[in-house]
Amino acid sequence: MSMQLELKNTDLRTGDKLKIKGEILHDAERFQIDLGVDSDDLALHFNPRFHDDADGAVLVCNSKIDGCWGDEKREIDNPLQRGSDVKIELKLSGDVFEVELPDGKEVQFPNRVGMDVITYVRVMGDFKLTSFKIC
Repeated sequence: MSMQLELKNTDLRTGDKLKIKGEILHDAERFQIDLGVDSDDLALHFNPRFHDDADGAVLVCNSKIDGCWGDEKREIDNPLQRGSDVKIELKLSGDVFEVELPDGKEVQFPNRVGMDVITYVRVMGDFKLTSFKIC
């Protein structure tokens, strides 16, 4: 069953971390973590996919400005596994987002729009959220 958590009026700033814990569902196709100002303006769209038509299991990062997607950044090496418990940490480090995965792998994605305050967070998809913390 797909879930969705949507938070508005958050205050995630440069140097802050968002820590997400949960379970990737056994039959997961994908889930996503979005950071921005609203659903049409996302500085980071982090989207692990487990059955992508082109690349199989892949990590996709992107941005969305005024409802228009940018160019995807695709990481073919997706260490996330269906049915596993995971902790994912996302950090805004000024001009780049750092995403730390459970195996220690770090994915970086440029802050294309120069957003210095994140006021919108969404977690959705084939994921059972157990913990959410901004620190």
